This record gives sequence, structure tokens and C-alpha cells, in this order.
Amino acid sequence: MKKIALSLAGVMAAVAFAPEASAIPAFARQTGMACSACHAQHFPVLNGFGRAFKSAGFTMMGSQEKVEGEHLSIPSTLNAAVLLKVRYQKTNGPDGGELSGASTNTGQWQFPDEYSLFFGGRVADNGAVKVGMMMENNLKASMMAAGLRVPVVVETDSAKLSLIPFTTDSLGAFYGYTESSNALNRAIRWAENRTQVFAHQFSGIGDGAATGLAFVAHSDMGYINVSRFAPTFASATQMSSTAVHIAATPTIADFATVISAEVVSGESYVGTTVADKRATKGTGLSAQAHGELAGMETGLYFAYSVAAKSDAAVANQFNSSTTNDKKATQIGADFTVIPHTLSLGANYLAGKNGAGETENYFTVTGVYDLAQNVALVANYTIGSGSAFDAGASKDASVVGSEGKNLLTLMLESAW
Repeated sequence: MKKIALSLAGVMAAVAFAPEASAIPAFARQTGMACSACHAQHFPVLNGFGRAFKSAGFTMMGSQEKVEGEHLSIPSTLNAAVLLKVRYQKTNGPDGGELSGASTNTGQWQFPDEYSLFFGGRVADNGAVKVGMMMENNLKASMMAAGLRVPVVVETDSAKLSLIPFTTDSLGAFYGYTESSNALNRAIRWAENRTQVFAHQFSGIGDGAATGLAFVAHSDMGYINVSRFAPTFASATQMSSTAVHIAATPTIADFATVISAEVVSGESYVGTTVADKRATKGTGLSAQAHGELAGMETGLYFAYSVAAKSDAAVANQFNSSTTNDKKATQIGADFTVIPHTLSLGANYLAGKNGAGETENYFTVTGVYDLAQNVALVANYTIGSGSAFDAGASKDASVVGSEGKNLLTLMLESAW
């Protein structure tokens, strides 16, 4: 592990003044702007302009040529991008002599961890009514569509009103719309080690398949997203569950904030039999602030999330335990110590799992941008708590257990 850390440090030192942040450049092609125009610190964290672009349904245009006519306005080129993540992960549990690469305890190369083709941008702009889209195709899984949303936005003098059909294989019920960079949507997170850093990922309410309709009202003061959904992906569904996400977006002491509350409720079917009914029960609070401290671009994060215990009749999609809620509190900070180049962060998560055991994680993070579309990412998590004690659900001494500490090294690139 020491050799890996020293090698990473050497690479960082060798390219000490690399430019700006990495991002998915499909929208950069449409707007004619650098990816850093929409992203604070590093991808995928959104700044104010990025949030405005998202609230307008991905329809803003720049220098890109358009095809226009009566009731027609589309980009002359279908905007696409490829995202590649190559990861090395190492956990500290006993390996038990597994074959090399069979367990993260022995050190595992994930090539690719993610390999996706994105399409996105304007579909129509008819004055007050705008239509956009964003689609992700998982090339690792034989070109299977992994996510799609099609925002239809009506602009008024004081607000934007949106209807957003969406489906995702894993990004959660808030995939339809959120401006948070704190993993309410599984993919939009400022650190890589997902369940060890983010409260909504630990509880599960920001994770999983979802197909639904998001109804969004957006103003300068914030937004309300009420989504009807089912915890399924790309299939016929009743959409009998509800996800509510209410956010205020004030500027406080020169920090741009997103302060929100989330509630997920209802019961939906994930199949075609009575046994396939699932409850979707959880709540959350989240806050983030982006600004400057001591001359450094800074992100500050807090979240609290609970997935309710299952009852005897219907299991909770987020927590199968019938005895304990699954809950977590998270606090973290991310600092850009070399402008447009190096960000360092730290996070503490205090969790309680469905077995009633404590899981606590302290994580340090680093993102080093080699170019606007290429980044080196390092996360190291140290776990503690009763979940790792002898005889507990994550007994750190049991062969095959993933251990309580996790090292992630990743190359992330998009083009």
C-alpha cells in the first residue's frame, strides 16, 4: 500500500500544474464552454451555472450550429460523450488464499469499473416550452441503457415548471431531479467511496432502480420535486411510490447553498406477483455550501438519512431488517488547494445498520486533474464500530469479509 501511495504522489508531483476539472463533455459541445463552466472544484460537483443549465432541461445553446425552422430548434450534431473509470480497490480483510483479483482483500483491478456512452442536449425549444434529454448507455453491459430522463420545461416570469419522465438502473428515486452534489442521486457525488461517505447511500434511499415522473417547480429561492415512481428499471410499472425533495438555494456569507429535505414513501411492485410488492420508506436531510475559505475553493457537506425497518407483510426496498432502522449522519469538507488542479477532502460518517450495529467511517479524498477531462482520484476509508467485532455482521476477522478499511485509486476520463 505504501508503494502505491508513493507512486500516486510521484505522479501528482510530476504534473504539478495540470489544468482544470474533468467532466462529461457532451454538454460542453452544445454550449461551446469548458466543462469547468458548469462544475465547481471538480466533476461532478455543480456550480450555480451548472444548476441553471440543469433546471432549463439541458437546452441552453452556445456557439454550436443549430438546425432551425418553424417550431424546430435542435443542435446540428447529436452531442455524445464517453466516460471511462478504471479503479484499483484494496480492502484489509483476510484473503483466505483467494485467487488474485477474486476479492478486494487481495487487491482488485476493475477495468473498466464504468464505461458509458452519453447522449444529451436540446430536443426542442418553442419559446416558453423547452425539451431536453440525457441518456446513459452502459457499454460494459453490452450497450444496455442505464439511465434516461427527458425534461419538459415551461418557463414563466417567476418560475420553471417541469415534467421529467425518467428511468435508471441504479441511481435512485431522485434521479429525476436534484441539484445536490452529496449523492442524493448516486452518480452525483463529490467522493468515490459511496456507502462509506454518503448518508443517503448508506441508508439506500439515494440508490437503486427507479422509473417514474418527476414534477418540479423551480424558482430563484429553490425547488420542489415530487416524483411518482416504482423501484424498477425500464419496465411496465404502476408507479405507486412517492419521492419528495424540497430544497432552498440561498447564498449565505458568499456561499452558494443547497439545503434540502427528502421523504420517500409508498408501496410498489418490482415484479408480477403478490410477493413482489416492496415498501419504499425513508427520510433525509442534506446541506451543502460552495464558496471560498482562506483563498481556497471550498465545499462543505452535511447529511442525515434513515431507511425505515421492514414490516412483516411488506419488505422495505432500502432496508430488509424487521428490527432496526438503517441510519447515518455525515459531515465532510473538500478544499481545492491548487486552483483547477488538486482538491483534498475529508468526511466522517456515523452509521447504524439493519442489524443494530454501529458502522463509522473516516475518509480522506484527493482529486488531481491532469486535464479538463482526465483525473486521478484517491480515497482511503478507515472503518470502526461494533459491525466489525467478532461475531458481528461484518466481522473483520472472517475469511471473505471485505474488512473495514478501503483504498480506492481511480483514473477517470471523458471525451
